[in-house]
Amino acid sequence: MALENADIEKIAILARLQVTPNEMNDYTNSISSILSLIDQMQQVDTNGIAPLSNPHDATQRLREDTVTCDDQREAFMAIAPATQDGLYLVPQVLD
Repeated sequence: MALENADIEKIAILARLQVTPNEMNDYTNSISSILSLIDQMQQVDTNGIAPLSNPHDATQRLREDTVTCDDQREAFMAIAPATQDGLYLVPQVLD
């Protein structure tokens, strides 16, 4: 499928891109070659070829939701510079 400069102008308007006349031929040739490659790929016979696997089809192995360490809240609160009512006090960042 070959594109013409008028097609590129329409695409540029839809995409809100500014394409200079100097760039017009480059874009026309580049996009035409991409579309030509797509046409070639669509003509390939893929009968009997299994599609690639999709990672979204796989399920994730989940581990058991168990507690693996002791509660160390009191130990961490004891070494914090400032705490009050079980919360960490930090300097004000915003006015």
